[in-house]
Amino acid sequence: MKVLVIGSVYPRFQEDAEVPWLRTSIAHLKKAGVEIQVLAPAYKGLKSHDIDGTHVNRFRYAPASWEILTHEEGAPSKMASKPWLQLLAIPYIINGFFQCIRICRKWRPDVIHAHWPFPHAYIALGAAKLFKIPLVLNFHGAELLLIRKKKWVKPLLKFAIGQAQAIFANSSFTAGKIKALRNVDVEWSPYGTTLETSRLQGECRNGKFKILFVGRHIERKGICYLIEAAKYLPRDKFEIRIVGVGDLTEQLKQQAALLDERQKTKDERGAEIIFTGKLSPEDLANEYRTANVFTLPAIVDHKGDTEGLGVVLIEAMELGLPIVASNVGGIPDVVVNGESGILVPEKDPVALANAFKRLEADPTLIQKLLAGARKRIDKCFTWDGIIERQVEVYKKVVDSRK
Repeated sequence: MKVLVIGSVYPRFQEDAEVPWLRTSIAHLKKAGVEIQVLAPAYKGLKSHDIDGTHVNRFRYAPASWEILTHEEGAPSKMASKPWLQLLAIPYIINGFFQCIRICRKWRPDVIHAHWPFPHAYIALGAAKLFKIPLVLNFHGAELLLIRKKKWVKPLLKFAIGQAQAIFANSSFTAGKIKALRNVDVEWSPYGTTLETSRLQGECRNGKFKILFVGRHIERKGICYLIEAAKYLPRDKFEIRIVGVGDLTEQLKQQAALLDERQKTKDERGAEIIFTGKLSPEDLANEYRTANVFTLPAIVDHKGDTEGLGVVLIEAMELGLPIVASNVGGIPDVVVNGESGILVPEKDPVALANAFKRLEADPTLIQKLLAGARKRIDKCFTWDGIIERQVEVYKKVVDSRK
């Protein structure tokens, strides 16, 4: 079976850390016997190339210095800061549309699998119709949030959904939003871990009870509430470590410094907060190795955006860390409260602190949650299981088209 995968982002060189979950899923699809090519936009004039033995077809859509619409940061965020980039969406779709037709005419894939259906469904539709190739659309949540800001996107997405032979969603939360748009069958297709996990398991942890956050410093991650939770955690017992960078990094550092200064005057200082910045894979591995709990205090932000799934939670579970996370978005697909982790209400620093205290005081609870997490991963988030279900959908749409 041959599948053309379409996306807005794909690694540009061997060490590129972009969309590791998509790169890993393609590796597992190939392992399952599926032949893959990728169609993705160029970045600063980048030509077509191979990654991991997979051919990546790059389509041009602007002069090289302008081809910055994708990669390194989401296109919606870039467009918000540089509105002129919206003009590139037109040549992006048109050039991608004709490149897709050229690839399909020459290579004749059995299935077109388009991630982020707005706008990639419209890049795929011409070739799908012209060559009678089944179209599979893969939603990740961000494209559905555009409807809140741009009402004209809704009929375009609704139409695209009706043209597809199968729909994938990364979480039940995303699936619910698709069904609200158009009542269709939606297949749940999450991601597995992209980390090498075996090297970290079995390591001992000691010293203070270390609370680890890893992710971009953006509003929907809810980091400000984690910082607020620090004042409810005794400094001699707890330490909060915040990994990553983002638009809010400096603001968050100022919040942490101000909180610490206020507590100094009361002589009741809470948990120390350490910002590590962006880390190398080796240093990140060490953070996981020495942590006691992983947290994702996500929220629904002012734009209505939240976590579509929370892949980082799956990775932390694989690495043997108990989870404390907010009960929002797709997180409950990963964390079943009291079974594979602890869920707390969003924007509630006291609830966060109480969950950390429970874990610190009860090692048996940690062991119970780790056992439950292992069962949850084995049931839902192994790559073998994910890819097996995905290939079954491919076969079904190909057979129905025949």
